[in-house]
Amino acid sequence: MEDLGIRVLFDGSNGIRLLGGLWITVEVSLLAVAGSIILGLFTGLIMAMKNWPARIISRIYLEFIRVMPQLVLLFIGYFGVTKALGIDISGFKVAVAVFILWGAAEMGDLVRGALISIPKSQYESAEALGLSRWQMYRFIIIPQSLRRLIPPAINLFTRIIKTTSLIVMIGVVEMLKIGQQIIEANRYTVPDAPLWIYGTIFFLYFIACYPLSKAAQYLEKKWNE
Repeated sequence: MEDLGIRVLFDGSNGIRLLGGLWITVEVSLLAVAGSIILGLFTGLIMAMKNWPARIISRIYLEFIRVMPQLVLLFIGYFGVTKALGIDISGFKVAVAVFILWGAAEMGDLVRGALISIPKSQYESAEALGLSRWQMYRFIIIPQSLRRLIPPAINLFTRIIKTTSLIVMIGVVEMLKIGQQIIEANRYTVPDAPLWIYGTIFFLYFIACYPLSKAAQYLEKKWNE
């Protein structure tokens, strides 16, 4: 074991520190996903409305967030907005806010797509049955939209988890940052530490994302049968 670089994972509390960094990643992801769902649902409903001013504003928001790299958004939030306004806020909070804004834009577009994918005949049938607008959405439109929405939404959540690796650039001590610290501390004693540290980080990301990816594939296949 002493001749293998893998021992760096078991020296001191290195392994525990990586797991602690994974929790930071998961915490940012969970908060971002929760905020994205709530804000994204409202954004998607606005995008699907026939009120053109609301649609234009929401579309501008979507396109701005979509074309801007997430790393640039993080820099704007942490180094730009907070410094310009003189706000003392942690990188963790900035990261959560940025990922909510990004996730909500993407989620809103998914919600819009799911709503407009419902055939017009479904709306007409609901009206013919004498259902109110609330009943139409509750019993007909929303259940069908959810079947179309959930698989791509789960894929979005996996993208959010993976993209959280960028928060290391604004000083958040998450899994990747801790891995870099361990590698730096063992630069001379364990030259091949990067292989084992980054390999472990890859494996931990895989564990976090793979079940979600398989769930999306399963639901999509089941509902398309």
